[in-house]
Amino acid sequence: MKTNRRSFIKKSTAGVAAGLIIPGYTYNLENKAMNEIIGHGDFRYTVDKEWGVQDPSKIPVNDCHEMVLDSKNRILMTTTGEHNNNVIVYDRSGKVLNSWGTEFPGAHGLSIAGEGSDQFLFITDPNTHQVFKTTLDGKIIMTLECPKEIEDYTSNDQFLPTETAILPNGEFYVADGYGKNFIIHYNAKGQYLNHFGGSGKGEDKFNCCHGVTLDTRNPSNPTLLITSRASQEFKRFSLEGKHLETIALPGCSICRPVINGENIFFAVIVTKTWDSWDGMLAILDVNNKIVSLPGGSKPNYTNGILTPPEFDGKTFRNPHDVLVDNDGNLYVPQWASGKTYPIKLNRV
Repeated sequence: MKTNRRSFIKKSTAGVAAGLIIPGYTYNLENKAMNEIIGHGDFRYTVDKEWGVQDPSKIPVNDCHEMVLDSKNRILMTTTGEHNNNVIVYDRSGKVLNSWGTEFPGAHGLSIAGEGSDQFLFITDPNTHQVFKTTLDGKIIMTLECPKEIEDYTSNDQFLPTETAILPNGEFYVADGYGKNFIIHYNAKGQYLNHFGGSGKGEDKFNCCHGVTLDTRNPSNPTLLITSRASQEFKRFSLEGKHLETIALPGCSICRPVINGENIFFAVIVTKTWDSWDGMLAILDVNNKIVSLPGGSKPNYTNGILTPPEFDGKTFRNPHDVLVDNDGNLYVPQWASGKTYPIKLNRV
């Protein structure tokens, strides 16, 4: 039975929709590496669909959400599920080194910060309405609940966090992307400092602030780059919460921005419909122009406005995030994809 878009939005707002969509067409389920090249310009890749494949009886996944790289070149990924570990640890070859954490059944956002042995993670879980700070081996060292300091929240289940962004001094921001659409600022101890945003159409409001990241490409003036996914745009804010610019990306339902070098990488989870497998990756240059769409049509602008891209019909199934390694290769976890394991794109 197909799930229509209206039903999907209602369920995703409740933080439980990820496993409820059954795509409307048949997909080749064989995990085979593809020899063809995808992408455009300087960002072209071969596709390896075998990279992260495991025995599901030993290493099960449900909906895979986000990936990060630690200082030991290990790749950590969040995946949902009530009866499986919610964090899987890979090496660069795709071998599973470890898995842990059954406390995060809706494991969604995954951020990493710190240096060497002092690195730590933030995991957001809209199902439990919590944000967790953990060690790299899964010890929980902080748990955040619904922020009582914000009067708009009248019950805990209204808090549906999707992402975090961490400052060098340990302060951090939480994006309540499936809830009230606030960006909430905490100190390093997890104490509330302030908040901004909220649901709405104004330039300082959000329509699903699904992802947030710290943009330090201008070291003297770091900013927050925040997704307004349902409006198909990024919004840039100062660290104090002042709106600075909006980057419109028609046709791109954006997950989170990932900064690598001078570029912004992100997954386009869907372009047209929510009830069939879709999506691609996108890469922006320093002028906020898309220069490559792996898994999609060649980027095209008319009078400075992006032409909505077309899915290539085969590469991805609802990609949710992208990780860039030190060699420029990409790793892509996928949401509502028939319990697929992450895909690797080898840079050409």
